[in-house]
Amino acid sequence: MTKDRRLPTLPEVSFVLISFTLIMYLFVVQFEISIQLALLTTWFLIMLVGLRIGYSYKEMQNGILKGIYDGSEAVLILISVGALIGTWIAGGIVPSIIYYGLSIIHPNIFLLAAFIICAITSIATGTSFGSAGTAGIAMMGIGASFGLPIALVAGAVISGCYVGDKLSPLSDTTVMTASLSKVNLIEHIKSMLVVSGPAFLIAGTLFLISGFIFIDGSGDLSQAESTMSALSDYFNVSWYMIIPAIVVIAMLALKMPSIPVILFGALLGSVWAFLFQGVAPLQAFNILYTGGEIASGVEFIDNLLNRGGITFMLNVIVLILFALGVGGLMEKIGILRVICLKMLAWADNAGKTTLTTIISGFFGNFFGGAAYVSIITASKITEENYDRLNIDRRVLSRNTEAGGTVTTPMVPWSDGGVFMAATLGVSTLAYVPFLWFNFLVVAISIIYGFTNKFIWYTKEKDDHADNQKEAVNL
Repeated sequence: MTKDRRLPTLPEVSFVLISFTLIMYLFVVQFEISIQLALLTTWFLIMLVGLRIGYSYKEMQNGILKGIYDGSEAVLILISVGALIGTWIAGGIVPSIIYYGLSIIHPNIFLLAAFIICAITSIATGTSFGSAGTAGIAMMGIGASFGLPIALVAGAVISGCYVGDKLSPLSDTTVMTASLSKVNLIEHIKSMLVVSGPAFLIAGTLFLISGFIFIDGSGDLSQAESTMSALSDYFNVSWYMIIPAIVVIAMLALKMPSIPVILFGALLGSVWAFLFQGVAPLQAFNILYTGGEIASGVEFIDNLLNRGGITFMLNVIVLILFALGVGGLMEKIGILRVICLKMLAWADNAGKTTLTTIISGFFGNFFGGAAYVSIITASKITEENYDRLNIDRRVLSRNTEAGGTVTTPMVPWSDGGVFMAATLGVSTLAYVPFLWFNFLVVAISIIYGFTNKFIWYTKEKDDHADNQKEAVNL
């Protein structure tokens, strides 16, 4: 007979959170065991608490499956982008972008250029993953050729990619956040602009200054020149190599579904590998799954370009599935809800409410492993506080993106963190200090909350204030 289910107590929640953090530290840092096994171990830890508070194995399994289902679109995008990366390298698309980038972008302004280019790409396509897997890889190659710190280049690339993921009307997270918050999509984007605008300008300025700090004068172009020479020797580099990239960006900009468009772009890469790079037909097609092998003679270029193919993403996919399972379990047995209810009891003004939403979103990424989970935890669990304080839901949707979307690449085991680290070849902990746009979005959102700037209230708030005045006069 099943026991009566209840919400976990605060000590039980604390036990899970502390144990989760300790397991991640011991497995990954202390013993260098795979992060996948760390996440799988936490399944059983959470299940012990679930059994204690009355949940059956079957119910908790359904929680795992629901968590995985909610993040399944991200998994399919990972598979698609993996195939695209492999064929776009083998087809000469990414090498051509790197080659022409090296020839036209000045080293001192490169970080700013990478930030802006990735921002434009992500706004036009609505996908941070697709932008990092295409323009991002090219920017990494250019930045390394200029001798810039690779983690700093990754910071500029990811910062730019998340500008569009947060702002583009084509972004699934933008649409999802507006929908969950019950806010018109365009109004949601307008609300975010008051935060993202200043964050974009400040981050851009920081990347510009950094370029002049790390590169003296005109910069040493010898490495860039050797890279261009190696690329032109190994690949057929021509302007028409970039056609698949233009086609894919145009199709995504026309609001065509991202997964089939990315897969179509991957197929174009195979065609280009066969037509222009001398790859045999069957081998060019097989690169979709296995990726290609590059031997340009320049070590860091080979390290950067020897990636891609569906198999390249398998470890990432397993990690994300386990992380989604953790999130599904925590949501099922009520751990995330208890955390957020405790914060809600404390949040009695706009500043505290903003902070609780951002923390709830980060918890969704930290313990749920995906942007989709973080958007749900940030919006659905804190929305009642906005209504209680008569704060317009545009503020809720804006803060949800600040706590959910932009913090995703900061967590090493989230879908965004794992994808960016694998795709760009830089560990999450290495690039996190340089996610200046992402940190600025969070900081500015909190400042607005506690200073009451750009915090809009509903009409009910005004009516309530008028009624109070009338009561005092009487």
